[in-house]
Amino acid sequence: MNVIAIIPARYNSTRLHGKPLKLLTDRTLIQHVYESVASTEIFSEVIVATDDQRIFDHVVSFGGIVEMTSPNHKSGTDRIAEVCQEKNFDLVINIQGDEPFISKEPLHSLINLFSDKMVQIASLMHILTDDISNPNSVKVVCNRNNFALYFSRSVIPFNRDKNNNSFAFKHIGVYAFRRKSLFEFINLPLGKLENIEKLEQLRLLENGIPIKMVETDYKGFGIDTLEDLEKARKMFI
Repeated sequence: MNVIAIIPARYNSTRLHGKPLKLLTDRTLIQHVYESVASTEIFSEVIVATDDQRIFDHVVSFGGIVEMTSPNHKSGTDRIAEVCQEKNFDLVINIQGDEPFISKEPLHSLINLFSDKMVQIASLMHILTDDISNPNSVKVVCNRNNFALYFSRSVIPFNRDKNNNSFAFKHIGVYAFRRKSLFEFINLPLGKLENIEKLEQLRLLENGIPIKMVETDYKGFGIDTLEDLEKARKMFI
């Protein structure tokens, strides 16, 4: 199976402007992500997809592969689809440009799901033990076969009886698509639930397209705010 990885990265993040070029150590966030993904050696190509010349030039400067895309895309998935138009692949992994701690094991687990030909789209999750009410921490609930039922910024499931056996899963923003499913996704109209929660994966569920989830021990976090950035910096000390 030919598997490629694409890392969407835009400069004008609403919550942390210029996020990809923020320093974590002596390296920027986007360099950390790129090098973490490339070091897994499980992809035939690793590509940054951006709409900003500063990010483009920076990725070139550290020896990464980068492609310029339209500035009009509404989501990272639209951005990777543009890059994928001319690519030959069976599976593409969309790895968010703000996941510097991503590693080989969760990515390998994600790819292994596609030995089942029924799986068209898949993503990652892990047990959430704290910060459950944080709206930046997206929760997911699944059926018995680990297909997603719903994603939300709210607490799901709600532990009405304060049951000690209750649990929640945090969604990790890494997606895998078969080629056909990627282009089907971007051609779907914006969903009502997607628009309310601002979660593009809800567009798939609203259209009856299943997302297979795999549980992982990987607990890296996406960097959305200045507080997240400071927390990540401390983890590298």
